[in-house]
Amino acid sequence: MLNETLGDPQCPPEVRELKDRVADFVHARIVPCERILDSGGPDAARMLHRLRREAKEEGLWALPLPVELGGQGIGLRSYAHVAEAEGASDHGPVALGSASLLDALMLARHGSPRVRERYLAPLVAGQLRASYAMTEQDAPGTDPFLTATRAAETEGGWRLTGGKWFVSGGGTADLVTVLARTDGRPPERDGLSLLLVPTAAPGFRVVRELPVLGAAGQAEIALDGVAVDGDHLIGERGKALAVATERLQLGRTLRCLRWLGLAGRAFDLMRERAVARSRSRGPLGDLQLVQRHVFESLLALRTTRPLVHEAVSRLDAGLDAHVEVGLAKVAAARTLQLVADAAIQVHGAAGLGPDTALPALFRTGRAARILDGPDELHITSVARRVLRTERV
Repeated sequence: MLNETLGDPQCPPEVRELKDRVADFVHARIVPCERILDSGGPDAARMLHRLRREAKEEGLWALPLPVELGGQGIGLRSYAHVAEAEGASDHGPVALGSASLLDALMLARHGSPRVRERYLAPLVAGQLRASYAMTEQDAPGTDPFLTATRAAETEGGWRLTGGKWFVSGGGTADLVTVLARTDGRPPERDGLSLLLVPTAAPGFRVVRELPVLGAAGQAEIALDGVAVDGDHLIGERGKALAVATERLQLGRTLRCLRWLGLAGRAFDLMRERAVARSRSRGPLGDLQLVQRHVFESLLALRTTRPLVHEAVSRLDAGLDAHVEVGLAKVAAARTLQLVADAAIQVHGAAGLGPDTALPALFRTGRAARILDGPDELHITSVARRVLRTERV
């Protein structure tokens, strides 16, 4: 559980108890199972099923999902505090049922009646897994106008041809929302649409797993003439980017909160090591250089959290949050990498081995500075917006 040093002064009293319960569940139930969950396969599936059942029994399942979809309906501002506690483990959101939030909201807002009726309840219940495929080898997510995957209109539906890579969870998903070109040619700005593709459809193929710095979870997929029903179009034809932007803004903010949770976990490990580790001349924490690592890490955590919650507040109010989300994304990714690196340094060789979560935390921090848009994209985007507006 996050120690009191990190604090969360913005957390309302009525939310703090829930956040503490989630933190206890993550650290007592999920963290001890991480190696099995990381390994994948039948053992991981059984473990995840057990954790999900326990989360439901304890009233912690699908906290941010709307009540009418089977969730508990806590608001975004309240959930933001809980998301940090969930995020202390990469498996927290999946085990607690909040990982489906983006897909569930997208389908609820932009899916056809048949799509909503067929997929929403099983998705929220954890019976279906969904993923989102935007990036291609020659069309990075930061430049979607280069998208080459095509969806040709057929009688009563669509036929998709192309490929995507770095699809999070694509190797185990039941449904994948695919960005495809329904009109025009690259790099035209119009003509991009989103289609919901069942992965059991003929022609859908997982090409390979794409480990990120050695960690599983990403996949390359191929769409070899996959037939999709016409009512599986998400949103309006040619209007994919409006839906994608809505999804990305919230998705990036949620990931920032979860990165804060991981950074807090790294900070806890560093602090415990500095206090408990003794040298011939006294505790490791007596060294000024170790104290500097602790100070810089605490400073990064305490200054990053308000940036992330500012993004949450603007999204919750329905306001433009491009600047706030960009600032939060860069700050949270940097903070996770900085704190994990400092914790490894304080642990010494032990921080590089398999006995702590630090290698995984550092790997996530490094990847975070590229995935969800590289730092450079957000820096440029925020600067341009600030330079053409008076609002700071």
